[in-house]
Amino acid sequence: MKKVWSLLFLCLFMVVLVACSDNDSEKNSNSSDSNESKNTSEAGDTIKLGVLASLTGALESYGKQTQRGFELGLEYATNGTLEVEGKKIEVVWEDTETKPEVAVQKATKLLEDDGVDFLVGSSSSGDTLAVLPLAEEYEKIMIVEPAVADSITGSEFNQYIFRTARNSSQDAYAAAAAISGEGVKIATFAPDYSFGWDGVSAFKTAAEKLGAEIVLEEFADPAATDFTSNIQKIIDAKPDYLFVVWAGANSPWQQISDMKVQDKGIKISTGAPDIIALKMMGSLVGMEGFSVYYHTLPNNEINNWLVEEHKKRYNNEVPDLFTPGGFSAAVAIVEALKQSGGDADGNTLIPIMEGMSFETPKGTMTFRKEDHQALQTMYSVKLEKVEGVDYPVPVLIRELSPEETEPPIMNK
Repeated sequence: MKKVWSLLFLCLFMVVLVACSDNDSEKNSNSSDSNESKNTSEAGDTIKLGVLASLTGALESYGKQTQRGFELGLEYATNGTLEVEGKKIEVVWEDTETKPEVAVQKATKLLEDDGVDFLVGSSSSGDTLAVLPLAEEYEKIMIVEPAVADSITGSEFNQYIFRTARNSSQDAYAAAAAISGEGVKIATFAPDYSFGWDGVSAFKTAAEKLGAEIVLEEFADPAATDFTSNIQKIIDAKPDYLFVVWAGANSPWQQISDMKVQDKGIKISTGAPDIIALKMMGSLVGMEGFSVYYHTLPNNEINNWLVEEHKKRYNNEVPDLFTPGGFSAAVAIVEALKQSGGDADGNTLIPIMEGMSFETPKGTMTFRKEDHQALQTMYSVKLEKVEGVDYPVPVLIRELSPEETEPPIMNK
C-alpha cells in the first residue's frame, strides 16, 4: 500500500513540475515577445538619415558647407528638438572621399548596416550618379544635394530621387541670360567630367537659343592645377566672352588673371562661386554673372536665422555657397515626414513629395512632379568691391524667379 501512495505522490509531483515548467516557458515566451515588441517599437521611433559628403578630397569645402547647413536645417525645421512626429532623428555621416567607388561602398553600408530611412548627398555628381541605383534597389528616398549634373534628374533618374540642389540647366539659363545675344561669340571652359559636360551642354543650348555662337568648348582634367594650354586655346579662339563652369579648390581664376585674358578683349562670366574661389577673383571686379547663393542676396526670415546662427557657432563665419543647400535638404525631409505622419517608407513618400513646396533660405522651393527637381530662386549679380571684405562680393542686380530658370524636363 505504501508503494501505491508513493507512486501516486510521484505522479502528482511530476504533473505539478511540468505545469510549472509550462507556465515558466509561457512567461519567458511572453517576456521575449514583449522585449521584441519593445525593440521594434524603439527602432520605429527613430528616423535614420544617411548623408554622403566629400568630407575629404577635392570637394572637401563643399562637403563641410553641406554638413553645417544640414545640421542647422534639421534644428530649424524641428524647433531644436531633432524630432518629427514623435520620432527622433539620427544622422549618420559618411565621407565619399570624392570617389564614386567609395560612395557606393559607403551608401551600401548606410543602407544595410545602419538601416537608414533616407539617403542624402553627395558633393560630387560622379559620386551621386554611382549611388542613384541603390536608392531604387532599396526603395529609399534620396535627396540629392549639392550635385548638379543634369543626368541625375534626367537620363539616370529614378522615382526615389528628389533634388534640392539646382541642376546644370538652371545655372545655364541664368548664365546665358546675362551675356548671350545675337552674334555674340562665346568660349566655354569646364572640368572634364559629368558636372562640366552637363554644365556646358545646358549653357550651349540656352545661349544658342538667344542667338549666341559657341566657338570653343574647352575641358580640363578636374584634378589639374596647370591650365596654361587650355587658356591659350581660348585666347586663340578670340571669343567675346569666356563662360567658366568650375567646382573645387583648384580653380583656374589665378591663371586666367596671370595670362591677362581680359586684356585681350575677352570678357569673363561665370556663376559666383564659394568664398574660397571668390578670393582668387580679384581681377574680375565688375563682372556680371549669376549666383546660386551668397548670404546677403536672399531677403527672408529663414536666411536671417541661418546667417545669425552660423556666425554664432562657427567663429563669426558666414554661410557659404552650399550651406543653404544642406539646410534645404533637411527641411524637405522634415516637411515630408510631417505630411506622412512620420512614415518614412519610400513608396509612401513619393506621392507626398511630388509637387511639395517648402520654405528655405532661398525662399520657396517646389519639387517638380515630373522629375523631382526643386525649382528655386537664382540671382543675377555683379562682382563689386565692398569695404571690409577681402574678395569681390556678388551684389544683387535682380532675383531670377523659379519660373525664369526652370530647366527642361529631361527624364523622358
